[in-house]
Amino acid sequence: MLAAVIAFVSGYSLYVWLPPGGSPLVRLAQVTAAAFNKRRAAVPYPSLLYQDKDLDAGISTIGRLLHTDQLKFLDKAAIVTAGDMLPSGEAKLWRLSTVHRVEELKSIMRMLPIWAATILLVTSGWHNGSFAIQQARTMDRDISPRFKIPPASMLIFTNVTMLLTLTVYDRVLVRALRRHTGHPTGITHLQRTGVGMTLAMLANAVAAAVERRRRSVAAASGLLDAPEATVPMSVFWLVPQYAIHGVADAFMDVGRMEFLYDQAPESLRSTAAALYWLTNSMGSYLGTLLVTIVHAKTRRSGQWLQDNLNRGKLDNHYWLVVALQVLNLVYYFLCVKYYTFKTLETVGDDKEVELDHVNGDDYAKKGAEASFR
Repeated sequence: MLAAVIAFVSGYSLYVWLPPGGSPLVRLAQVTAAAFNKRRAAVPYPSLLYQDKDLDAGISTIGRLLHTDQLKFLDKAAIVTAGDMLPSGEAKLWRLSTVHRVEELKSIMRMLPIWAATILLVTSGWHNGSFAIQQARTMDRDISPRFKIPPASMLIFTNVTMLLTLTVYDRVLVRALRRHTGHPTGITHLQRTGVGMTLAMLANAVAAAVERRRRSVAAASGLLDAPEATVPMSVFWLVPQYAIHGVADAFMDVGRMEFLYDQAPESLRSTAAALYWLTNSMGSYLGTLLVTIVHAKTRRSGQWLQDNLNRGKLDNHYWLVVALQVLNLVYYFLCVKYYTFKTLETVGDDKEVELDHVNGDDYAKKGAEASFR
């Protein structure tokens, strides 16, 4: 912490201060209110919608958002009607919004379906800190006559694999993929997230297969009613599922963070970061909800999730998660197929030019459109 404070103070003078541009959430509320108040108005041609470069200057330093044809009902917030302007010529922001501000809200709304698809990513690996540790407690954890690997320490295989994957991806895979795709980062962030989702599904399928074998070994050893006994099966059978989850995390965590940060409007990037962490919390709650539902629905047919794992059916629970991941992956593909990337307006040679802004270059839109075809 001392080193962190020193680093912070040392860099404080280098920070670039920008004048406050107002609360982004207030702007979103203003657009919503203006669009609702004018819900019966007819939307004119986009060129007739309200623009004010000076008003948007503080929230569009890298370029204003251009009009898109999706979510057209929000365009009504940018229709100029009687009473929308103050005597000074300034807009009443709760009655009239600029196209840029309307597109801010559109960008967030377009991101939400893909954001929602990533919630199950967290849920899919949630059991590594709960049920998988219970499995490890029942298995042979001897490394030497005097040392047993602690059950919770199995998580290190996820962390180490994730770090190794990040290194190999950045140093090796990106260069190889770049030659085939022409994309500066090898593949787009949407493709990267999709790869992570697929690997997470594979990890749970492996977990189900390993748990089925663990229970069969327990049954063959006569340990079904001895939950505290050690099943003669090495704990390192759990390493593949932990390792695959680590590879999946390296792809999907970076991919979804890049997507949220890149596609969020300039003034809403902190909100995008908040959405990322909200995904983690909602994924954990969803894991708890799933366990509660499984408990309730399997009570009469034999509990899947028992304190005595040898008598339970934890592998069925893993397969249920895999089935949900398959459905979620299909949903994600559909979201990617119909997603519209934000576009920015830049000024060059005194002319306004449209620039597809995805991952900082114009390759990403083409790459994402070809995702998973």
